[in-house]
Amino acid sequence: MDDRAESPRDRRDAGLNTKALLADIDAAADPVAAAVLARYFKLGPGEYGHGDQMIGVKLSTIRGLIKPYLRADLPLSELEQALTSPVHEHRLAVLCLLADRASRSLKPRTAAPEQLAAIYDLYLRSTAYINNWDLVDCSAPQVVGGYLFDKPRDPLYTLVRSSSLWERRIALVATQYLINRGDTADIYELSAQVLDDREDLIHKASGWMLREAGKRVSETELRGFLDRYASRMPRTMLRYAIERLDPDSRKRYLAVPRTR
Repeated sequence: MDDRAESPRDRRDAGLNTKALLADIDAAADPVAAAVLARYFKLGPGEYGHGDQMIGVKLSTIRGLIKPYLRADLPLSELEQALTSPVHEHRLAVLCLLADRASRSLKPRTAAPEQLAAIYDLYLRSTAYINNWDLVDCSAPQVVGGYLFDKPRDPLYTLVRSSSLWERRIALVATQYLINRGDTADIYELSAQVLDDREDLIHKASGWMLREAGKRVSETELRGFLDRYASRMPRTMLRYAIERLDPDSRKRYLAVPRTR
């Protein structure tokens, strides 16, 4: 009897499934990297990621590991269950798969509106497990922004008013998909609604998306927003938003007195 441990390749040869995917992630675990990542993603007591479990698999490694699974069409019910895993990297892998599937569902040649809707619904049911910035940022544009592109954007405004930091970040980062297609109305409206948010991760997300709107669509529009709100913008949001402006403009906006 051959009692050698089963390798990731053996499992893939036996069939691509969600259990094998998670086992592949586990096989790449690195305790040294886990300690570094736990600090980076703020998993300590009192920090925003406290309670999460990191096993030490970087995003670049995860993207390589999931490649065989991208076209496997793993059942959404299995992926939704995997999203409840206490292991951060399990959830990250699942969200990368869902984002890829959502992207393919949006393309004319592989359009699958019913599947996109199912992924979107699954995602919004699972926001309790999408609880760090990397989990949001790898998935919200494709899944939420992509689904809402040709639909009313009311869900973004519900999310941005949430008590959950991560749901508010989902609302903001989801607009990246819209911005990339020339639609900036929502990021300006949403950013105005988070001017008084207490979380730095919200300031960063808003400033990042504002910067993208100015870069990809209209610097004039961005300057209009800055002229109106620079005095109320948290400093982090403002710095992110003006990163691609000329030096003189950056100095001018940074010199605007902060008011409430």
